[in-house]
Amino acid sequence: MADSKQIQYLNKDFDGFKQKLIEFAQIYYPETYNDFSEASTGMMLIEMASYVGDVLAYYGDNQIQENFLEYAKQRNNLLSLAYNHGYFPQVTNASTVDVDIYQTLPATTAGGSVQPDWNYAMILSEGAQLQSSNNSTNFYIENKVDFTISGSADPTDVSVYSIDGANQPNFYLLKKKAKATAGTLKTKTFTFTTPQRFSTVEIEDTNIIEIVKTTDSDGNRWYEVPYLAQETIFDPVTNTAANDPQLYQYNGTTPYLLKIKKIPRRFIKRFKTNNTLELQFGPGVSSNPDEIITPNSDNIGLGLPYGTDKLTTAWDPANFLYTKTYGIAPANTTLTVEYLVGGGATSNVQAQSITRLSSGIVTFFGSSLDPTLQSTVRNSLAFTNTKPAIGGASGDTNEDIRRKAIAQYPTQLRTVTKDDYAIRSLSLPAKFGKVSKVYVSQEDGRRDRSQEERYDTNALVMYILSSNSQGNLVVADPALKQNLKTFLNEYRMLTDALRIKDAFVINIGVDFDIIIQPNYNNRLIINNCIDALIEYFDIDKWQINQPILLNNVRNVIDNVEGVQTVKKLQIINKVGESLGYSKYAYDIKGSTINEILYPSLDPSIFELRYPDTDIKGRIVTN
Repeated sequence: MADSKQIQYLNKDFDGFKQKLIEFAQIYYPETYNDFSEASTGMMLIEMASYVGDVLAYYGDNQIQENFLEYAKQRNNLLSLAYNHGYFPQVTNASTVDVDIYQTLPATTAGGSVQPDWNYAMILSEGAQLQSSNNSTNFYIENKVDFTISGSADPTDVSVYSIDGANQPNFYLLKKKAKATAGTLKTKTFTFTTPQRFSTVEIEDTNIIEIVKTTDSDGNRWYEVPYLAQETIFDPVTNTAANDPQLYQYNGTTPYLLKIKKIPRRFIKRFKTNNTLELQFGPGVSSNPDEIITPNSDNIGLGLPYGTDKLTTAWDPANFLYTKTYGIAPANTTLTVEYLVGGGATSNVQAQSITRLSSGIVTFFGSSLDPTLQSTVRNSLAFTNTKPAIGGASGDTNEDIRRKAIAQYPTQLRTVTKDDYAIRSLSLPAKFGKVSKVYVSQEDGRRDRSQEERYDTNALVMYILSSNSQGNLVVADPALKQNLKTFLNEYRMLTDALRIKDAFVINIGVDFDIIIQPNYNNRLIINNCIDALIEYFDIDKWQINQPILLNNVRNVIDNVEGVQTVKKLQIINKVGESLGYSKYAYDIKGSTINEILYPSLDPSIFELRYPDTDIKGRIVTN
């Protein structure tokens, strides 16, 4: 029996392999071969074997490295690993901007009063494109702009544009805002014949921002989902009496209702390279109902040949892949894919530069309109951006993808912590109602025993407030709460119980007396103090259950140039719905402890509703 030979597996480079091969020959074949000079044939074979070992070791190490997100370097591998972690990389970032849209509206007389004739209100179709006058950058408006719809989240501002000789309005000016994204709309078509499971197509283009819409030749819409197992999407439905008779009364503040829609026609997208975007469709290729090919209680153990007990049969898991569980595969149709390209730093255009409508369908709300007046109104349509477009930049670098994917993985879009619920609620699109303030806590255990079955102390309670068109906090209407419940239900953990309640608003005013330094203008100092307090009590900076630190308020006034000292500071409760305030009175004095004004035990927020009149200051001499 031959002696076993010791082989070491620690060498991974050319020199290491070469040295060990020489030692191996010297130990085990000392008489067979002993010429290890550089010019010998044996050394040539040893070096060739070392070369092969070095190359194989490199590729082995590289393959292992490219399997880990923390160490991968190749772009295509980083993209694949990012998708596995639930992060969707961007190859470009497009700038966004709020665009003001204007139109004039003729006046009409109804009931003896002059008012806008809404028959001439225009509707700009979804997908309209604007153009910048600076560098011809295109901007895409995703949603329809309807001047006849006005709510707190999407108001239509109405003002008098011109008057006639009798000093009566003859034209009104309407204004709306719309979110525009820098990008040019392109289309690409794909033809499908025989259905194939998990079929894929590729779009090759530069700086692809997103897929806008996908339709087939039969007019069916195909929807993008994050993963094929997701069979539902959010579907915005206009809040009309026909769609919901109960919630229709709140369409002024909640113009759309959020519904859940099941979608068998769906696809996922992923970048394979910076210039190649792959679309993948589902595996559903059977024309039979899913129940016939998917094992269930009706076809397992009953009605099968060779006995009635087939409960131990090893069903092929692939059966599920042939069903429509992961969506259907396109067949005998042509898909038209609309997508946006562009973005980058050049899309950051200046203010007042987005002024031209390059494409889009404009219609009127009414019918049988006067052609001359209709043409005048159409020509009045105007656009502008009061602020510059920002956010345009290059796409994710390899290091960006690595870090963002690692950060994305723990939650997988799920709401786990209280902060997750708060952030997710604030991200509800404005057309479904505006969530302005959120506070999440455990269900309060302070209750009487008669309510024992009604409450769960392990449940989370979300206290919310909305805001009106003036930016003042108001109680959220039932339509908004229903939309928020539908929205959160798609992200919450299965075991989480969540209740949505109203928070309370405590309206306040501020009175102060100050002593000023010599040689300063009294009125100017008072106005500067009021401006500083307005900024401090800006409602965007305040949260539910946040106390007021009176010393901080004093410091705000004290830091105004020309103020010598704050002589008196008083917070006053403003109450009364007839005066425009909250109906809830609050004991300011009893709730102030050690110069800290605390909110109520029931979640509430302090609001300075009318800063121009609710802040009063005086200058005193001592």
